[in-house]
Amino acid sequence: MQLNKSLLGVNFFAGDVVGGIGPYLAIYLLTLQHWSPGSIGIALAAGSIATVVMQSPAGAIVDTVKWKRSLLICCAIAIACSTIGILAFNDAFAVYTAQILIGSASAFLGPLIAAVTLGLVGHAYFTRQTSANQAWNHAGNMIAAILAAILALTWSALGVFWLVAAMACGMIVCALLINKDEIDHDLARGGVAEENAGEKNPEGIMSLFEDKRLFVFAICIFLFHSANASMLPLVSQKLSSNSDAEHGVAFTAACVIAAQLVMIVMAIFCGKKADVWGRKPLLLIAFLVLPIRGILFSQFDNTYALVAIQALDGVANGIFAMVFLLVLADITVGTGRFNFAQGVLAMLIGIGASLSNIVAEYVVQYTSYTVGFLSLAATAAVGLVIFVVFMEETLVKENQATPEVIPAD
Repeated sequence: MQLNKSLLGVNFFAGDVVGGIGPYLAIYLLTLQHWSPGSIGIALAAGSIATVVMQSPAGAIVDTVKWKRSLLICCAIAIACSTIGILAFNDAFAVYTAQILIGSASAFLGPLIAAVTLGLVGHAYFTRQTSANQAWNHAGNMIAAILAAILALTWSALGVFWLVAAMACGMIVCALLINKDEIDHDLARGGVAEENAGEKNPEGIMSLFEDKRLFVFAICIFLFHSANASMLPLVSQKLSSNSDAEHGVAFTAACVIAAQLVMIVMAIFCGKKADVWGRKPLLLIAFLVLPIRGILFSQFDNTYALVAIQALDGVANGIFAMVFLLVLADITVGTGRFNFAQGVLAMLIGIGASLSNIVAEYVVQYTSYTVGFLSLAATAAVGLVIFVVFMEETLVKENQATPEVIPAD
């Protein structure tokens, strides 16, 4: 079975769309709008809070609807309009409103892309297509970061806002190339248990919460993102504190490029090893890297050192973005609740990210960047311990379908 190229295109452009303007918003608000770090934290958290509120309903909706492609397109349009709206209206209300809309749309995009992928290729080829999806996603992020740096240095720091809108348009075009009739909507929600096959009804929602693996995994990813979410925005502000907005965007873009280049490698690596090593060894690497990154950030002020350290984000998040979906597919296979489970866990990610941005920004405001990064490293260390002690392997190799030998593309 060949890779679905339209899906690869959606993931390429989604790289810079799902997160909206991300860390660039912190630079815009700090250097051009002169907001305080605490206010910036609230603005960044607004999007995460909106994601938290919408995430579980989004997963349940994606499990149910059969117009997934149309919903994907609507979300991309919402993000593009919201991003440009920040520039068009240029006030606090516009920033908060845009962040809420971007956060709400982003709540749908992750489950939608995963569901369409599973619905098109099935469980047997899910690892292979997801690996390719993630590699293209990171490539899109990297190229967008390069373009953002060029726009900032040759035109304006505001060019990144227009870039996100343009990427959203590219995502829409690729989504339209997907044949909606080829999506198996039973597969897209994780399939149904064999004993329910005649009914085609998913299991009860509460059945998910009886699985210890899902409960432990939820705690671990909450702590992972509580530690991770604010690291790049803090680094962006640290880099921008002694420079103008244009160079701040360029430095931040360099951080993104360094991380995304590593993420491409990790996505391909995980695609080759996830069904051989299992999920836990790969995730262990991700959890190990995060506290190390926080400690290193606290010890260096040099621009080039900070950019180099950010490359470690590519290891942690490159593994996490890929293996997260595989773990959920393992746990929910046969339940018909793949996207709902994804929504619930993504809700916890959003809560962790919101708390991370708010708490870390205020810690920095009242202490220092060093203390802020060390507090994030400590949170990551707690997540690492819980993961090592309590998380079980989710891959059951004897139950894995063996795909046919696929000739090189």
